[in-house]
Amino acid sequence: MERRTFLQMLAAAPLAFDNPPLALPQYRVVSPYAAARIPGMPGPYPGKVICARSPKCINEATGKVDAALVRDMMARGMCELTGRSQPLEAWKSFFVPEDIVGIKVNCGGRPDVVSSPEIVAEIIRNLQAVGVKPEQIIIYERFQSQLNDVNYTPHLSKGVEIAAAEKGRGDNQGYDPAVYVEAEFFGEEDTRSNLMKLVSQRLTKIINVPNMKDHGASGVTGCLKNIAYGSFSNVARSHLGAGDGGQEAISNPEAGKSHTLSFIGTLAAAEPLRSRTVLQIMDGLRGVWHGGPFVTDPRFRFYPKQILFGTDPVAIDRLLLDIIEAKRKSEGAMSIWDRSRKSLGSGRSRNHDPNINILIREPGHVEFASTLGLGVHDMKKIRVKEFEL
Repeated sequence: MERRTFLQMLAAAPLAFDNPPLALPQYRVVSPYAAARIPGMPGPYPGKVICARSPKCINEATGKVDAALVRDMMARGMCELTGRSQPLEAWKSFFVPEDIVGIKVNCGGRPDVVSSPEIVAEIIRNLQAVGVKPEQIIIYERFQSQLNDVNYTPHLSKGVEIAAAEKGRGDNQGYDPAVYVEAEFFGEEDTRSNLMKLVSQRLTKIINVPNMKDHGASGVTGCLKNIAYGSFSNVARSHLGAGDGGQEAISNPEAGKSHTLSFIGTLAAAEPLRSRTVLQIMDGLRGVWHGGPFVTDPRFRFYPKQILFGTDPVAIDRLLLDIIEAKRKSEGAMSIWDRSRKSLGSGRSRNHDPNINILIREPGHVEFASTLGLGVHDMKKIRVKEFEL
């Protein structure tokens, strides 16, 4: 895509706000990779979402997941998504034995709200059934410390690799200097975000496994944010530069805002990430309704007890917006769409009060991503099929 066309799409995004976000940055997307004929996002099933529910999939008191029930939920979910009668045929419609498959997990909510090892293990079992060797399967996240805390190893087949871009904070050896998105947000010196070398140089396909979580800057963190911010470097600059709430954010019209509205979709649309991310499996066994993406207070955990399947990250995240909003409403918490500065406060106070936030959230990032061709946002065009086990 030409840069001029890309910027025109950004400027044409049909979004309206009472308290408008910051002006759209000038993005420069650099990549030597061309898009696939049918990019993985939104893939072959735009606007289609399968929701598998089970009230017994996880024990809320102990946190124990019923792995056998998860296997059944995933088997039927994949069949419903693809229209195949057998789970193996459903998986074969996405993967071949020669693929090098990355599983993008989410470990930010460790130790409790992460991509469940039971779901990850079931994904790997099905990939092996297709013929993908364990040595060709790589679980990945940006930070090694987060992967260490979750400890997926006991749940994995021998040979499956666990990889991180950063062995320590600020370690940039794992990023590709030839693939990046450049933009200046808050006067920062480093204006580039680079894609992981793993994604650009090794993987042929990616399975995205996000959680159902609130986020203080973007409103929610689902498919789009997990694959975008979890695959590129130097992304926190989009919102850290906005300050930490408090009186400054109330009095300064520029403070308290972030660039998550446009940055998330812009990263997700970059090649080869867009074309190689072919399957979205949202882990909704557990969730976070406030204080996300981390889990600082157990009061803010909840249990949707569902798994969502699709190839369209926008459609799934559009449903996630309603799930988080409904849970917050039931708890008497402020809306993720609230753009009032009076609700802004410090991180410390936000962590204990669901009616305080450190930034003005940007849940509109989901709609914005749809303007970049990443999926379907209009609820009238999203087809949801639910089943319960």
